[in-house]
Amino acid sequence: MSVFDTEKVLARFGLDKVHSGTYSDAHGWASTEGRDLIDAVCPADGLVVGHIASSTSEDYEQLITEAVEVQKRWRSVPPPRRGEFVRRIGQLIEENIDDLAGLVCLDTGKSIMEAKSELKESYDMAYLAAGQSRMLYGFTQQSQRPDHRMYDQWLPIGVVGIISAYNFPAAVWAQNGFLSAIAGNTVIWKPSPKVPLTAIGVQKIVNQAVEEMPDCKGVFSLFIPEDNAVAQEMVADTRVAMISFTGSTGVGEMVADVVGSTLGRRYQLECSGNNGVIVDETADLKLAARAITFGVVGTTGQRCTSTRRIIAHEAIADQLLDLLRESFDQIKIGDPRDEDTVVGPLIDEAAVELYKKNLIKAEEDGAKIAYGGKVIDRPGLYVEPAIVVNVDPKSEIAQEEVFAPIVSLITYKTLEEAIQIHNDVSQGLASGMHSTDLTNIETFLSARGSDCGIVRINMGTTGADVGAAFGGEKETGGGRTAGSDAWKLFMRRQSVNVNWGGTSAWDNRINL
Repeated sequence: MSVFDTEKVLARFGLDKVHSGTYSDAHGWASTEGRDLIDAVCPADGLVVGHIASSTSEDYEQLITEAVEVQKRWRSVPPPRRGEFVRRIGQLIEENIDDLAGLVCLDTGKSIMEAKSELKESYDMAYLAAGQSRMLYGFTQQSQRPDHRMYDQWLPIGVVGIISAYNFPAAVWAQNGFLSAIAGNTVIWKPSPKVPLTAIGVQKIVNQAVEEMPDCKGVFSLFIPEDNAVAQEMVADTRVAMISFTGSTGVGEMVADVVGSTLGRRYQLECSGNNGVIVDETADLKLAARAITFGVVGTTGQRCTSTRRIIAHEAIADQLLDLLRESFDQIKIGDPRDEDTVVGPLIDEAAVELYKKNLIKAEEDGAKIAYGGKVIDRPGLYVEPAIVVNVDPKSEIAQEEVFAPIVSLITYKTLEEAIQIHNDVSQGLASGMHSTDLTNIETFLSARGSDCGIVRINMGTTGADVGAAFGGEKETGGGRTAGSDAWKLFMRRQSVNVNWGGTSAWDNRINL
């Protein structure tokens, strides 16, 4: 049974006809006339559910001009007021979660369960940022000079550009945009053109908050170009103080090169993940199988934190494989609009082709498909989750990020060997261990253990806690967002020294 009416959801956000992909508070929604159209294709059935008029270079110039001017005012708004605005956006997302989840589902093919989870993460992030707005702490230092006060403070950086990927069309914007806003920055969002509906729906929620709080006008704007060259204009624009990019390592390297060539600008990168889980001989294997299952199949394997590699002790590898097969068998694959669906389709035909090519290459390299591995014969872009065994840790299937529900099972003899296999990849986002041995766990958590930005013990690699900093090392990019002290990346640090005593070190040399 379908859990929402597609036509009603689209009409709720005005997406039942050609809709503009460009918005700013100063100019409203840009005209749809004379624009190239972006087709919003639902991967559940391949049908076009909407048309978006793409953004142009002229649109971007209007947005950046406004963002620069608004930021001059916004930076002086008290941070708690900025937080109230962000909190209200979060409340409106929560109040409209059913309709927004429909857009996420139509855009990405995520199940309704996952779509709502993503939106919950979005409004949780709003509430965290609202609280953080009252805690943009500096600290006092002790000056070497008498009658001086010395301290650090954090100030806005300017305009922040957010470039987000298709797999989390709301949450990535929320993680970065809400911290940017409470920090006193204005935000220009360039979402993936593969998922335009969610971006427009979210922008309309923001607009509702602005109607209630007009002093917060102009903070968030949106542009959805069809041509990557327009997005690259924002990356190269020195008026944009920071670029937050989520996507492939290749594009992330380009962003880093362009932004880094202009000293003083900054970037936050969240790129590829080739996430491994070590399962030792003491692990609760049923718990491990349940956690690994969703780590592999969640979002049809299209998460940067998806579990790609299982590194299992040779004594328990066969038993774990049997449990994983049993667990995978219980996952309902189907139309994400059906209430009992757990796993939906891949995002597009290109993703299906990569799924097939990766499995063919794995077999050519000597691996064996032990479960699944087939494209499902039905309308839409559905595939079976796959478990690949007899995998050489140096092979392509183990070394490269596979953005699909494919997991490699690799065996080991010693913990030292397991950690070496785990770390011997280019990516460094999420990692995990299943164990009941305290020494093994603490070894994995030590400096000689996981080299990733995220470690999860007796859990899956997926699932973000907004209170923690999110991001990773190596080719993942090194950036952090969401909780902890990630807010500092969206502000500039200033050291201050105040002479309150009325004397100086030059008083005995200069007589005035």
